[in-house]
Amino acid sequence: MRRFNTDPEDDVHRALLACLRSPRWARRVADHRPYPDLDALLAASDEAAYDLAPADLAEALAGESLPPVPPGTYSAAHTALRAAHAAYEARFGHVFVMCLDGVPEREALDHVLAGIRSRLANDPEDERIVAWEELRRLAKQRLGERLGGV
Repeated sequence: MRRFNTDPEDDVHRALLACLRSPRWARRVADHRPYPDLDALLAASDEAAYDLAPADLAEALAGESLPPVPPGTYSAAHTALRAAHAAYEARFGHVFVMCLDGVPEREALDHVLAGIRSRLANDPEDERIVAWEELRRLAKQRLGERLGGV
């Protein structure tokens, strides 16, 4: 946490953008330094994410990629994932995002496929809310991974 609190603003901003590709979110989190501990930083991350406007959400979603497929996954699974994602992107206009925190790696593909299929039934406004929540969770997970050992 000491480095996060004392590193130059540009370095912290870059590190935050690697967690969530929203300049507004990154600025807001960086501007409130110093944080007493990781829990305070994660709470600030959540608060900043809750304040994102639809344009900020669209910008963050544009910087995301499909959740990774575990190594050794058979090619038919890759094909199923690509097809499900293409249907999702055609319906909602952005990449599918899902936080897989706590999901065992061997279950990740099934979890992502089930998530895409389930969320395809959402109307666009409901899906925007779900995607925003997943981005918030991803940002928190990424921050925790980057700074958890500090």
